[in-house]
Amino acid sequence: MIIVMQSGSTDQEVEAVRRQVESKQGLKTHLSRGVERTIIGIIGRIYPELQSELEMLAGVSDVIRVSKPYKLASRDFHPDDTIVHVGDVAIGGKEPIIMAGPCSVESEQQLLSTAHAVKAAGAHILRGGAFKPRSSPYSFRGLGVQGLRLLAKAREETGLPVVTEVMTPEDVDAVASYSDIVQIGARNVQNFMLLDAVAKISKPVLLKRGLATTYEEWLLSAEYVMAGGNHQVILCERGIRTFEPYTRNTLDLAAIPVIHKLSHLPIIADPSHGTGKWYLVQPMAMAAIATGAHGLIIEVHPNPDQALSDGAQSLTFENFRILMEGVRAVRQATMKVSPFPKTQALVKTS
Repeated sequence: MIIVMQSGSTDQEVEAVRRQVESKQGLKTHLSRGVERTIIGIIGRIYPELQSELEMLAGVSDVIRVSKPYKLASRDFHPDDTIVHVGDVAIGGKEPIIMAGPCSVESEQQLLSTAHAVKAAGAHILRGGAFKPRSSPYSFRGLGVQGLRLLAKAREETGLPVVTEVMTPEDVDAVASYSDIVQIGARNVQNFMLLDAVAKISKPVLLKRGLATTYEEWLLSAEYVMAGGNHQVILCERGIRTFEPYTRNTLDLAAIPVIHKLSHLPIIADPSHGTGKWYLVQPMAMAAIATGAHGLIIEVHPNPDQALSDGAQSLTFENFRILMEGVRAVRQATMKVSPFPKTQALVKTS
């Protein structure tokens, strides 16, 4: 349920409404001050008489029931886009934010050379895996804490913020202490213990969509993090598993405008995992920007054919530079296009 306040409502009226709601057992409020209106979201079990009680309060314009199971992540609760700030980087604004780096941190030389190369090409954030979930137990699974230390060194040298994955609740504090954004991977999107753990930290959370996760399930995972107190959630579409075996996954570009409609959270795309083939990364990256993605996460390696993980989908330094040129061109072109309306006007016919 949401309470829409009148345009001229005072701060005192807003607080009076919140106090009235929170005086009811089990109910909490979430305040959203938008450009056009102020909304108070109600979280908890709603009883039938509540709507009529709230409609009588001073300053209240309307009380609307929200049928979606996710509340805090819903655009109904928060009409304006959320911007997640990582230092001077703003994720969710007009400029696409590019996260780039190796799939796995393999060595100091590999990571530092990649960090300097992606920064020179225009990347805003350095990605790199210290803890790696792998399908095979015999594959390289990352350097662990040593990899985290190398990421911190790369940040010190380049000034790039760092995003890296956490796999267990026990590792959350360690990963958060070295990184600027904590990533929840596709296989952990419904690891609710892990979601509860990252909800307690003060760092932004990059939440990847699972291999067979619906939009609603994905947003409910975001709700876990937000309900626990951390509202700095960034969504990432990284491809879903379909019947087509040619690509590693199927990058669901429709997810980007759908999430724009359903949620206020920023959304980026991962064309590296979404395709699994390096030559498909640039066209899908450009397509994601054209559909409204707030950014991209790209795998880059100095020698992809020698990479310890995901070499087939990693770009060389030169190909990443070319990708960045393409992304800038698409962004410039789409800036000239009027935003697509959220509602469709009826055409009158005689």
